[in-house]
Amino acid sequence: MFDSLLIANRGEIACRVMKTARRMGLRCIAVYSDADADARHVALADEAVRIGPPAARDSYLKIDAILAAAGSSGAQAIHPGYGFLSESAVFAEAVTAAGLVWVGPPASAIEAMGSKSAAKAIMGEAGVPLVPGYHGEAQDDQTLSAAAADIGYPLLVKASAGGGGKGMRAVERAEDLAAALDGAKREAAASFGDERVLLEKYLTQPRHVELQVFADGQGNAVHLFERDCSIQRRHQKVLEEAPAPGMTPDLRDRMGRAAVEAAKAIGYVGAGTVEFLLDGQDFYFMEMNTRLQVEHPVTEMITGQDLVEWQLRVADGAALPLSQDALRIGGHSIEVRLYAEDPARDFLPSTGDLAHLGFPDENDRFRLETGVRQGDSVSLHYDPMIAKLVVWDEDRAAAVRRLGRALAGTEVVGPQTNLRFLQALAGHPAFAAAELDTGFIARHRADLLPSPEPAGSAVLALASLAEILHRKREAEALARRSPDPHSPWNLRNGWRLNSGTHSRLTFLEEGRENTVELYFETKGYRIEIAGQSHAVRGVLEGDGRLDAEVDGARVRATVVRQGHEIALLTERGSHRLRLQDPLDLGRGADLAGGRLTAPMPGKLIKVLTEAGAQVTRGTPLLVLEAMKMEHTIGAPADGRIAELFFQEGDLVDEGVDLLDFEPAGATAHTKRR
Repeated sequence: MFDSLLIANRGEIACRVMKTARRMGLRCIAVYSDADADARHVALADEAVRIGPPAARDSYLKIDAILAAAGSSGAQAIHPGYGFLSESAVFAEAVTAAGLVWVGPPASAIEAMGSKSAAKAIMGEAGVPLVPGYHGEAQDDQTLSAAAADIGYPLLVKASAGGGGKGMRAVERAEDLAAALDGAKREAAASFGDERVLLEKYLTQPRHVELQVFADGQGNAVHLFERDCSIQRRHQKVLEEAPAPGMTPDLRDRMGRAAVEAAKAIGYVGAGTVEFLLDGQDFYFMEMNTRLQVEHPVTEMITGQDLVEWQLRVADGAALPLSQDALRIGGHSIEVRLYAEDPARDFLPSTGDLAHLGFPDENDRFRLETGVRQGDSVSLHYDPMIAKLVVWDEDRAAAVRRLGRALAGTEVVGPQTNLRFLQALAGHPAFAAAELDTGFIARHRADLLPSPEPAGSAVLALASLAEILHRKREAEALARRSPDPHSPWNLRNGWRLNSGTHSRLTFLEEGRENTVELYFETKGYRIEIAGQSHAVRGVLEGDGRLDAEVDGARVRATVVRQGHEIALLTERGSHRLRLQDPLDLGRGADLAGGRLTAPMPGKLIKVLTEAGAQVTRGTPLLVLEAMKMEHTIGAPADGRIAELFFQEGDLVDEGVDLLDFEPAGATAHTKRR
């Protein structure tokens, strides 16, 4: 076998591939952009080679830079991971032409499945059921409009060369088709370099079930059973599990045989995934991903197989290690994707430094896949996934409980995340009952995205205790450095000249002000909040771990401080509080009205309005591209566009004013940028 492997990717998949490759004795070479110079995958590699600036098009998507890195490092094989160039037939051909081993399917197979339209034609000839739709080459508006009318509404516009929900639009009415086509083509061109689209009938309550397939160069092909990936937002997966709940032996056999036939139809070699829409006992081919999937760990957990090892051995010319009859399902596995995003704002990606990051310890029933560490930054250049949490147990009910415990033991402070959303999802009765389809999140949105609960007295008591213990530690450190450590000014018992032995703390949360009176007592402290008194005491460790007792009840929490910002994390949830600085009371007041700000850092790719325009509430004004997705910004109310501060192509920071907006009936106001 080859003895050196370059991973042409980044983040958690690069780390995942290295884990197996190192176990197999291979030398691992990483590539990195300037934004990833200190990334985890770089630190784990035996050697790392810079390939360009932060933008993916200038680094991870540059074939010549990656091949140059392989040449300079002496790599003998290249693993593409997923995303970026993993499904590029041009890249596969270039790797092979350079005399390197390509850890993936033949370029011909990638090309055959690279176009969703061509893939559906091939699958139709192979007898695989297809969703009614249009997969033709003609892309003019007249042809697409006529095809849409034949299919009927609702329908989906999908990028022909895409995946991951990019370039996908749901269209309910004929009058919305033109805008959907424009947005889908633009996003497809930006993400995949190909603006072609296809149209499909929109099944209202299907399940998304996919089959893991594997083939070798000797003509052998198997499936490693199915995964249910129905729970999605923005047409992107959030939770995956294996095996699929409610799968009958007959349905599994039919879907498995269809998936294997799909692989054989294109001369497939290596790991791939055939995705289906499941409607009752009927299933329809959706697409084939010619790479390892993000959710492959759940398949590994139920089969006991290492799919990356299979990939490496098959790429080296070996036969599949097991036949179909030898493969077995054991137990149940669930994976959730922890993202830096804000579910309350339609899952908009979030950026920032990971000030604190904590996960449960790994074992044979909990597996963590991540490409970041505490202190790393989630940037706007790449996918905002922080980690994948994977659990396994004897049956689904036990796996669901284990998932809840794993999420309860996960801590993130920094950018907004979907952690609380995942906890609500894992604990939802409909999820426990396996009532799954692609509309799950929309149907249960009120339960999964409840309004945040304000900090109660227990949270404020813990925050107050943490603050006073922090001050005590600082005073002790100051006393040790003082020339007179026994001075009364260095006492830590709350003594103040001409004042009582108590402190007043004010915490701000979501615009709410909470005042706490804290009294120093012989054994601990007494805290008064809104007329209620609580006895508290505890120990604050240097790493922020708080072991406390509130009214006799033991509580453990993690406290993360960032200036005056305090994040308090418990198994029941987290709260972000700001300790009011008496010297800073007037700072940060917001100006009233007229401000339309960027929800995240990104690039303005389309300006749909102009100064002086009269608009109504919801009118699309700007299109912002960030983290490989487009986000349309609409008018917050009826009114007038007074001035635009940016133009197409400009990069903008989160929170910056994009335009001066005058609400109907309001007077002009002061503009800020």
